[in-house]
Amino acid sequence: MEHPGIVTAVKPGFVTVQIESTSACAACAAHSKCGFAESKTKSLDIPIDENFNDNFKVGDRVTVTIDHTRGLLATWWAYVVPAVLLMGAVVGFTLAELPEPAVILLSLAVLAVYILILFLLRKKLDSQFTLTVSPC
Repeated sequence: MEHPGIVTAVKPGFVTVQIESTSACAACAAHSKCGFAESKTKSLDIPIDENFNDNFKVGDRVTVTIDHTRGLLATWWAYVVPAVLLMGAVVGFTLAELPEPAVILLSLAVLAVYILILFLLRKKLDSQFTLTVSPC
């Protein structure tokens, strides 16, 4: 998966790239009329070999890339697992005949524990999801 970007800062061992993330409906011909198309600007600090710092200058157009398999894995951890956990918790707590407020609170607690686990494992996950940057 690739995103075009612009270098906004160059630091020893890092390059900061600004990319624009657009929703799928941004490609629709009527997106400016309906108001549902969204576009967000994101800034990414991407580690690079310090020997290549001279290859990048502020304002350069670059391509930010993540391996397709790693991108799918990131999607899995960010969207699929939490959705399954939430649905499983709601169904499980409902089948246990708990009152609705308890089902809601306990289901949210399951998600909070999942987020805490992701937070504690963030360094390991960061090493798996490496971005690369290359000049256009």
